[in-house]
Amino acid sequence: MKKFSIQIKFVIICFILLLPAFCSTQVRQVQECPSIEYRGKIYLYGETHGIKNILEGELEIWGEFYTIEGLRHLFIEMPYYTAELLNLWMTEGSDEIIEALYKDWEGTSANNPDVLAFYMNIKQQYPETIFHGTDVGHQYDTIGKRYVKLLEDTGRKDSHQYVRTLEVIAQGKKYYKEKHKVYREYAMVENFLYELRSLEDEDIMGIYGSAHTGLKSQDHTNQIPCMANQLHALGLSIDSVDLRFLAKDIQPTRVDKIMIGESQYSASYFGREDLRGFRDVTYRDFWRIEGAYEDLKDYPRTGDVLPFDNYPMTIETGQVFIVELGRIDNSVMRQYYRSDGNSWQGRPTTEGFTVK
Repeated sequence: MKKFSIQIKFVIICFILLLPAFCSTQVRQVQECPSIEYRGKIYLYGETHGIKNILEGELEIWGEFYTIEGLRHLFIEMPYYTAELLNLWMTEGSDEIIEALYKDWEGTSANNPDVLAFYMNIKQQYPETIFHGTDVGHQYDTIGKRYVKLLEDTGRKDSHQYVRTLEVIAQGKKYYKEKHKVYREYAMVENFLYELRSLEDEDIMGIYGSAHTGLKSQDHTNQIPCMANQLHALGLSIDSVDLRFLAKDIQPTRVDKIMIGESQYSASYFGREDLRGFRDVTYRDFWRIEGAYEDLKDYPRTGDVLPFDNYPMTIETGQVFIVELGRIDNSVMRQYYRSDGNSWQGRPTTEGFTVK
């Protein structure tokens, strides 16, 4: 992929310090800010945090960019100082830094052995990786404080790393004091652009929660464009891929035999969803009925729909499913669905049908 030099004329996102009360009534769109001339390519990947299948997919994607395209800069949804500690760890022979970070991540999705394995594999397989953290100052009183002390102990209080760390810590304190997600989204944009300034002509890859990566999506509050949407509106060249589907790339836990009408089919079982707390239902079980579509495709529809995102596994057109609902009175209701290639309210969906 061809690379070009970065010329960033202006990188301050308007209203980055918006007061929450002001944000709730008036939000200045990022499109009003001056455009940014940056002709490198940005590859964003949206995830559900801490999911093994997704992490493995991200590692494979990064490996291809790293070995084939020569990318070295990996943007992550962590604070600046966390990424700086990861970069220091990448150059050391011990794992003391990552072990300390892992402990400090307790209570978050990052405190997960699959996340730890992800970073370990990057160090072992792609050792020239450079991390760039662009989130607000999470764990500012542990990780942030420790990085500040490291800089002080090594005589770097006058460094840009020291100044930047204090800025991001201030972001974290503001965010956790006010709990305002609009502020965080703007800060993530500003921090992303800050990191781009340090690069000359590099294409980069970024890994973020999917709530931040849709090029046409709103943020968590539905008040402003999400991070990727704002960056894209500034004229940056971005490819964004949602990897959440990988979480559903699972195998059945067993295969049962189920009668439908007068025919017996193999039924791949994909598990039980706990629905306790709903009014009448306590769980639902999912089966995919193998090779049944041609036999059952003309059975009359019931009008009931169940969109793909309700299922724990991936769905393809031309499949048949059984969903059993367990009720609070211990009765079980069996429902039949087909994936005919239709959608409901813009979402791909299966549709219920009756069995003769």
